[in-house]
Amino acid sequence: MLAGAVVLGIGAVSTLATWNDSEWVNGLFSTSSFEVEQNTAADIGDAAWVKEESNPGGALRFTADAAALTPGDAAYAPLALRTAAGSDAATVTLQGAVPAAGTTPGTELWAALDVRVTTSDAPFTCDADGITAGTEIASGKLASVAASTAPQSLAADSGSVQYYCFEIALPAELAGSEDVQGQTAQPAWEFQAVSLEA
Repeated sequence: MLAGAVVLGIGAVSTLATWNDSEWVNGLFSTSSFEVEQNTAADIGDAAWVKEESNPGGALRFTADAAALTPGDAAYAPLALRTAAGSDAATVTLQGAVPAAGTTPGTELWAALDVRVTTSDAPFTCDADGITAGTEIASGKLASVAASTAPQSLAADSGSVQYYCFEIALPAELAGSEDVQGQTAQPAWEFQAVSLEA
């Protein structure tokens, strides 16, 4: 009887023994980087790349004619865009002109000026002859040209540069008009950028 009790006791102890195991997992989440930079220098250089994210933005460097337009004159300014180092790729779309922050344009001059913008993924000269080397993405009266319907692509991590040339012209047919004399206009343009999935 005593032996039987011992056997039963051993059986009871063995049913209490169990194995334990745990599995842990975790996830690390980070956001990607997205930033577009601009360069308004005629000779594009790394030191001149900046971020200007609000109106009026970076100053386009128009040729000297821009300071004293007469009918028939045109002025030209280059611009280059790229993504910043470490940034996702992007598409950018030129929007219609609006008055630069803090300015009120002369109504007649704003309505009279013509604008043309061309672009290329290869460098080209931004002047009366060179502007035709790019693809036209905007053309018409400054006051009425809407957003471009042709976005441009920028590679990730500063992998490509998109070049632009802006032309502002005062039409020759205004030679007999005094309505636009002595007026100023300071348009600002936005390039809306949208990131692309990595």
